[in-house]
Amino acid sequence: MCYAFAPRIVDVMSTAAGTPTASSRTPAPPARTTAATAADTAPGGERTRRRAFGWQIRFAFLCLVWGFSFLFIKVGTEGFSPLQVTLGRVAFGALALLAILVIKRERLPRSARTWGHLTVAAFLLNALPFSLFAYSELTIPSTLASICNATSPLWGMALSVVALSEDRPTRRRVAGLGIGFLGVLTVLGAWQGFAGTDLTGTAMALGASLSYPIGWIYVRRTLGGGQHSHLAMSSTQLLLATLQLAVVTPLFTPLPTAYPVVPLLAVFALGALGTGVAFLLQYGLVAEVGPTTAQMVTYFIPVIATASGVALLNEHLAWNTPVGALIVLAGAALTQSKPRGT
Repeated sequence: MCYAFAPRIVDVMSTAAGTPTASSRTPAPPARTTAATAADTAPGGERTRRRAFGWQIRFAFLCLVWGFSFLFIKVGTEGFSPLQVTLGRVAFGALALLAILVIKRERLPRSARTWGHLTVAAFLLNALPFSLFAYSELTIPSTLASICNATSPLWGMALSVVALSEDRPTRRRVAGLGIGFLGVLTVLGAWQGFAGTDLTGTAMALGASLSYPIGWIYVRRTLGGGQHSHLAMSSTQLLLATLQLAVVTPLFTPLPTAYPVVPLLAVFALGALGTGVAFLLQYGLVAEVGPTTAQMVTYFIPVIATASGVALLNEHLAWNTPVGALIVLAGAALTQSKPRGT
């Protein structure tokens, strides 16, 4: 979700952490001994099979967790207010990352400048979009929210052309942008006057997907080239988002009178797994199998979200929803692809 990542969006935080980015180069593998290389490349080598099997399991887990995130939001809002769901989400995510930070004996950034910029990033990448998605799912199906989320690479491409001088529009990218937004209109049923679609909820979900690339562009401009690990930066960012929502939530929503088990478990899974552990898994996949393979998770998220929404939440699925989703994903893929030989 912060985390519907195409390469240009996925790896900006890696830039902030001083590591290679998908938009510039594929992360180089760590230095390895000749013996280790031989063990990996030997026919039938056990180490090769174990490593290949390992990344596939993590890839599948990532697809499932992020795909089910929209279902978790819907279930969470059945027991708590949207802001409470979001607060729980970032709090559980922060706890998960901070626990890993302690285990790895890493430290949070100490620079006041870094904390200041991460405060803005926490709002744009966590507090705002997570809240908008939670509010949107009060009135729209989780399937529609997931498809709106898939438009994030489209927004990112459009904004990066304006905000990032190194990004230049090409025919391929412009075509992908046009195709993607044609897909959005198909999902919303524009030819029938958007009948049956809650425009306010849909606008919130689209606004959430727009917030992600704005946040990543901000991070890229202000925190690029830093020396902190992505674990330290992400832990700080989620901690700051938790503090922001801890201040705002009591002002707009009363304290829960009950803590129903199923919605609480949904919020826990959404935070600890979908916002904490999954974030680290994504960076591991980018480093291990490269950004091209790792980014494929983006295209599985709406498929899994749609299947889970229909099967488990009994959400209605009109023909234009899956067709429009495929068009959106095709457009997003086109904006991120490069001509052969580049």
